Amino acid sequence: MNKDLQEIQKAALAAAEPDKTVRRVLRGAENRRVTVGEESFEPQRVFALAIGKASGAMARAVAEILGNSLDGGLCVTKSGHEEPPPPFETILGGHPEPNEGSVQAARKTEELLDGLMEGDLLLVLVSGGASALLGDVADSISLQDLKALNGALLKSGAAIGEINAVRKHVSTLKGGGLVQRAAPARIAALLLSDVVGDEPSSIGSGLTAPDPTTLEDVSRILDHYAIEAPESVAEYLAERRETPKPGDEAFEKLTNLVVGGGRLTATAAAEKARALGYDPLLLSTYLTGDARDVAGLHAAVVKEVLESANPISPPCAIVTGGEATVVVRGKGTGGPNQEFALSLALELEDAERWAALALDTDGNDGSTDAAGAWADGTTTTRIREGGVDPAKALDENDSYHALDAGGSLIRTGPTGTNVNDLRVVLISDKIDSTYS
Repeated sequence: MNKDLQEIQKAALAAAEPDKTVRRVLRGAENRRVTVGEESFEPQRVFALAIGKASGAMARAVAEILGNSLDGGLCVTKSGHEEPPPPFETILGGHPEPNEGSVQAARKTEELLDGLMEGDLLLVLVSGGASALLGDVADSISLQDLKALNGALLKSGAAIGEINAVRKHVSTLKGGGLVQRAAPARIAALLLSDVVGDEPSSIGSGLTAPDPTTLEDVSRILDHYAIEAPESVAEYLAERRETPKPGDEAFEKLTNLVVGGGRLTATAAAEKARALGYDPLLLSTYLTGDARDVAGLHAAVVKEVLESANPISPPCAIVTGGEATVVVRGKGTGGPNQEFALSLALELEDAERWAALALDTDGNDGSTDAAGAWADGTTTTRIREGGVDPAKALDENDSYHALDAGGSLIRTGPTGTNVNDLRVVLISDKIDSTYS
């Protein structure tokens, strides 16, 4: 089953290759006509702004499609990820926490936006990671305070939508600010979604969408998770005006097109599982919440299938997408997918005939070099043989070292895409304890 999981992983990641998502919707012509989806434009000048961990591949596709019709471009991505050819300039930002490169990227972005005129078309290519890679923090907030706020949010267990609501209100370009700054140019945005529901106002913290969240929401979120905002952040929030809302005239020259998301990988995983002889059940691509709770749900489904062949009979594949979070209680190392895998292994350590994978599709789960992890009925035994107590490691949020001791980590390196998390559990109709 673990070999089958490797094949499923390859198929799922291949389905979300960023250049393919761009080529499905973007076309150019010698007369400078640019077609995005069903809309066509005849701009005087065309520029492209690509932000996110998949931005290099997306930008490369734009450069190849438009050729000499592209007058300039800026790509903001993470170190180690693909960088596009000229006319793109590339700036490397920080992720999961912003750094000096993120601040430089914001300045370069603002320069590009400020140079746009009536008759220009700006293609905005947004993918996962854009929120941290673009450090468009208000002038009165230091990078140190921004990192402190971002770190506290990531450790709090807050959902990504809640994190982005706060980010929008301490930023100058997120929450629709980019569209306002680009006026009077026309904007067509191609969004490769890494958020549950593929809502444009959440992708990249809503760089190209009106913001439905409010300052009141920000206050509630900070209070709920007991996050004490740094002084400069608190002062800025007390004085700032609201982000642009639906109906604002700035969005009259905007086209948002979601070109891909988590359903791409989940569907591809289910189809590959079927080809390998497993009856697939794509349970949901909307799963969120604490990784341990998500693992508990999957464990309950596996137990039910093994006991009663309900809601599906083995051999089968349970496929889910979404984005789990971790409430950091200990001082260990890990990420949501690793915590899921370790939790699932503990929940099902007495069961046979199952194997699972959980991975972040960008290749980095949390702040680690692992994309996620494998798990099966032998995982906890191998972890203990490696000298680690799996239950204690889970309590310390140290899933990385536990799974590494058991030889269970998935290391893909940067995948070039980012469309949320993928989880697949295979259940066999016969005992198979082979692990590879």
